[in-house]
Amino acid sequence: MYSNLILSVFCLSLFFVSCTKQEVKDEELIQAYIAEQGLNAVDLGDGLYYVETTEGVGPNPTITSTVTVHYRGYLLDGTEFDGSYGGNPVSFPLTNVILGWQRGIPALKEGGKGTLIIPSGMAYGANPPSPSIPRNAILVFDVELFEVN
Repeated sequence: MYSNLILSVFCLSLFFVSCTKQEVKDEELIQAYIAEQGLNAVDLGDGLYYVETTEGVGPNPTITSTVTVHYRGYLLDGTEFDGSYGGNPVSFPLTNVILGWQRGIPALKEGGKGTLIIPSGMAYGANPPSPSIPRNAILVFDVELFEVN
């Protein structure tokens, strides 16, 4: 019984150490990206950064809001993996998206535009939804918020 408990504690400690290393790595890469791009980024907490490009005049969404946006998603090297520009804006409840969007999009006001720089732990982590997004990738999203419901 003790051996199972010790093994469990050991495995949990390895998990937390690896999370911390990934978070530190993400923060270093994000800080380098912000400096390289000359961005005036605001730290929203937990490694999530926001750059306001156009201030909106409407309400800020909350986690219970449904939002309508245009977006472009890309990696730190500029490789685009997803987007809605060139088509119609998309609508979705914030509860149905990655944590980085749940916490980042509420920084925008309706009518605003901004960029979210999302650490891997608030994006897809080790389980990306497509091969175009590497494991533990930091994601960047340009977001234009049209409507908050």
